[in-house]
Amino acid sequence: MSDHSITRALDLALDYESVAPDQVVDGSPRTGLWEAESGGLGVWEMTPGAMRDVEVDEFFVVVSGEATLERQVEGVSETSELRPGMVCRLFEGEETVWRVRSALRKVYWIPGS
Repeated sequence: MSDHSITRALDLALDYESVAPDQVVDGSPRTGLWEAESGGLGVWEMTPGAMRDVEVDEFFVVVSGEATLERQVEGVSETSELRPGMVCRLFEGEETVWRVRSALRKVYWIPGS
């Protein structure tokens, strides 16, 4: 898909890979990714399981699936339920744990990319 096309985020074919063993918290999660040619915009999906990550500055909208996102926000632990339509902001260096119950797909934007 070119950057000038219109498509449904749910229809994009993603390239999947296993989550690195040191990031796996539970199960055998895999992640899939599609990135726009111009950068900064993409679609990410995670299959059921749990993984830890360190984030970059990012805004995202959940388009399918269900998960729990555990994170540290300004020194305070926060847990959020993620479902289609939820909008979230992640911050550079934030430590997170993604606990996915049904494959979670999000459209993300990284400012300044």
